Amino acid sequence: MRGAGCTINDLWDRNLDPHVARTRLRPIARRAVTPFQGITFTGFQLLAGLGLLLQFPTPCLYYGIPSLLLVATYPLAKRVTHYPQFVLGLAFSWGAFMGFPALGIDLLSDPTALKAVAAVYTSCISWTVLYDMIYAHMDIKDDAKVGIKSIALRHEKKTKAVLSGLAVVQTGLLATAGTIVGASPVFFIGSCGSAAATLGLMIWKVRLKEAGNCWWWFKYGAWFTGGGISLGLLAEYMSQSNQTEARTRMGMPRSAWRELGSNL
Repeated sequence: MRGAGCTINDLWDRNLDPHVARTRLRPIARRAVTPFQGITFTGFQLLAGLGLLLQFPTPCLYYGIPSLLLVATYPLAKRVTHYPQFVLGLAFSWGAFMGFPALGIDLLSDPTALKAVAAVYTSCISWTVLYDMIYAHMDIKDDAKVGIKSIALRHEKKTKAVLSGLAVVQTGLLATAGTIVGASPVFFIGSCGSAAATLGLMIWKVRLKEAGNCWWWFKYGAWFTGGGISLGLLAEYMSQSNQTEARTRMGMPRSAWRELGSNL
């Protein structure tokens, strides 16, 4: 779906991309690929995405298809608002809705799961806006000339303050999700702590006037933050599994303990 979104974006921006240094060599912009060929390729990408989606439980289909509207309209947002990154966040973060139905959990009948999803979804939106604001600084001069709107242009003189606010929101909502589901301190230290540390480091170190440096942090910063969150989630899962196993053993009758001992 991300690939389809990129192709759709290039189709919408085929008359703008030639005027921006970073995008002028994109296939459609340099006329190496025709718009019709781009549309055809998008169709194959969408079919591939549908094929993957059909491997999951049927409810995932109902949750997944509406995201196409956001994917298709994001490129239009940069023409009418200085906050297209928010629309991008709505699209990119949609996967937060997919995990629970994939596990057979009905979000509409489970208030706790729905609250957790809402917290994760909005956390991911903040994270997307943060990273894409740094990304937008790469094109800030060309965007101003062409008339493309972005959050970087709107808040150019106070970008790091905005980035810091977004980082606080992202980390706070991630912690909120953990609180809702009853996560242990392992999650808050591992996932939330690493998110705060890596985002803080990126905001401190990124040099917004240097396109190359913005690109480096956009490319690798997500791995730092995402990797920390993922490792924290893995540690949380292992911790919860060990606790569950320990509670199960504590509830075993003596005869079962003796049988276990003899087997060992």
